[in-house]
Amino acid sequence: MTETYATGTGTWRNWAGNVTARPTRAVSPASVEELAEVVRRAAGEGLRVKPAGTGHSFTAAAATDGVLIRPDLLTGVREIDRTAMTVTVEAGTPLKRLNTALAREGLSLTNMGDIMEQTVAGATSTGTHGTGRDSASVAAQIRALELVTADGTVLRCSADEHADVFAAARIGLGALGVVTAITFAVEPVFLLTAREEPMPFDRVTAEFDQLVAENEHFEFYWFPHTGNCTTKRNNRSAGPAAPPGRVSGWIEDEFLSNGVFQVACSVGRAFPGSIPAIAGMSSRALSARSYTDIPYKVFTSPRRVRFVEMEYALPREAAVEALREVRAMVDRSPLRISFPVEVRTAPSDDIALSTASGRETAYIAVHMYRGTPYQAYFTAVERIMTGFGGRPHWGKIHTRDAAYLSEAYPRFGEFTALRDRLDPDRLFGNDYLRRVLGD
Repeated sequence: MTETYATGTGTWRNWAGNVTARPTRAVSPASVEELAEVVRRAAGEGLRVKPAGTGHSFTAAAATDGVLIRPDLLTGVREIDRTAMTVTVEAGTPLKRLNTALAREGLSLTNMGDIMEQTVAGATSTGTHGTGRDSASVAAQIRALELVTADGTVLRCSADEHADVFAAARIGLGALGVVTAITFAVEPVFLLTAREEPMPFDRVTAEFDQLVAENEHFEFYWFPHTGNCTTKRNNRSAGPAAPPGRVSGWIEDEFLSNGVFQVACSVGRAFPGSIPAIAGMSSRALSARSYTDIPYKVFTSPRRVRFVEMEYALPREAAVEALREVRAMVDRSPLRISFPVEVRTAPSDDIALSTASGRETAYIAVHMYRGTPYQAYFTAVERIMTGFGGRPHWGKIHTRDAAYLSEAYPRFGEFTALRDRLDPDRLFGNDYLRRVLGD
């Protein structure tokens, strides 16, 4: 086992740079047994324990002043079961590595989010999701998981084994233990055809229900200060594969969506008054296109421009009204917003702390370029979202606490009771969990 003791340069930072922590030490266990010993040792020393993946959460969910567990050595595929159609993977494996490994075997996850830099444990523990009419979050595809609990026990759970833990731990916020392996449902690899095209705000909001119903995966981006949106429809295809051309794909995904957008955000941060004009140009820069490829190459895209984000999950029937309120708020305010607003959907699921738990869901996500003051914008949006009974994404900026969340989640008490049983001394606690789950 390798250990890195934090010194003056031992500060941990998340991807966006808005969260920092100074752990007593950082540890990279090379096996589940070593990780269990790390947990037992920390408990004996009175130190709290938190695992940290790639830091793509915008909250302090992984921050600790105790022992920081790095999952760098807990990576790779343990087993592919073609009879059960599952894959078991070590918790520190990045989604990118899992996707490419599955593709080599002719397999795929059913759905995924729009980036794949996170570890599988980090992505599922915070409720990472994509968009889908019928297929839900990454965590909803879990069929079993393994975690180390506060006393160092290695607990394996599924719908048939420790079912109460399984029901909650698929989105566990790191509060129930350290996830060490996850078993996902997989299916034979398939093709998706993506159709991306501009669409006016008034049309996409008027036809939102129809667009969701007609497409397996629908999402759109609205550019504040404009009446313009970009839509994306992903549907299964018989093929043949027709990926974006090397040059045209680079122009759309790298040059425009990352390079030019980076410059535009930098200019907007320095000269906020220019943002509406830049937004108008940006919303017209991306043209309509269609392409067909294997799932992870369609669902995900590179995100090189750093930002902070807040996202709320609403009852799906409230999405259009809430988005119109956001637009009206921006239009009458002095705010200058350089990032588009993202809207996605998910079906109801049965995970206790899933943002889609028990209801058909729409997600509205707002972003601000890193280094730009975001508090006024996020506060105003959050006020609108909570007015519709919104549930904040666990890994994205919000100000909600346990009093609010216990009302927003019908099964909140079920989760906290399980936490009391598995971690009564709050070995896996931190300030963020104290706020969102209570003491």
